[in-house]
Amino acid sequence: MDLSIFSEYGPRLLSGFRLTIICWLLGTVFGAALGLLIAVAQRYGGRAVRWALQTYIELIRGTPFLVQLFLLYYGGPMIGLRLDPLPAGLLGLTIYGSPYFAEIFRSAFRAVPLGLIEAGRAIGMTEMAIVRRILLPVGLVSALPALINFSIILTKETVILSIITVPEVMYQTQYMATMTFTYLEGYFALALFFWVFVEVISRLGRRLERRITRHLIERT
Repeated sequence: MDLSIFSEYGPRLLSGFRLTIICWLLGTVFGAALGLLIAVAQRYGGRAVRWALQTYIELIRGTPFLVQLFLLYYGGPMIGLRLDPLPAGLLGLTIYGSPYFAEIFRSAFRAVPLGLIEAGRAIGMTEMAIVRRILLPVGLVSALPALINFSIILTKETVILSIITVPEVMYQTQYMATMTFTYLEGYFALALFFWVFVEVISRLGRRLERRITRHLIERT
């Protein structure tokens, strides 16, 4: 292995690492926020709203992320939607992740004991207050492992953004390998980065889960 190439291409790889983390973080936050809105709308919306949202969920979950990204980036200009690679990638990650997050939140809401919801209504809480004060805090405990697991899945989906020339870590690794023919070194570094990245997310997720559980126990 020729490690000397990293002295020349190290800054490009570090730039790609940073952009990958940013894309993952924003895609996860926006996807989870949109997924939460979808889950709440499914719970309290009318029949037409629930049908439309369920159709959206099935369409997104039933098609590959790469196809969605191509439709957004290459097909978008045909309907007047012109996006640079990075905004298109972030929007693609948000759309792709939102149905999965929505299903996680929907399952978490259904796991909340009905007695807690009825007690909230009995003391005059509005439905949105029930969501904010009961469904989210209680449901988050059961949903957190699934949320962390899908967030980890999204880390590996970021490499697909390189296909539309988002200069994240996969794009930079391919550039280095093409210029130097050092495929083993480049892709080994790429694999090591994602392994460390996933381990950090997993450990932080487990720590957050313990803290939330401990906090809820202390409150009760």
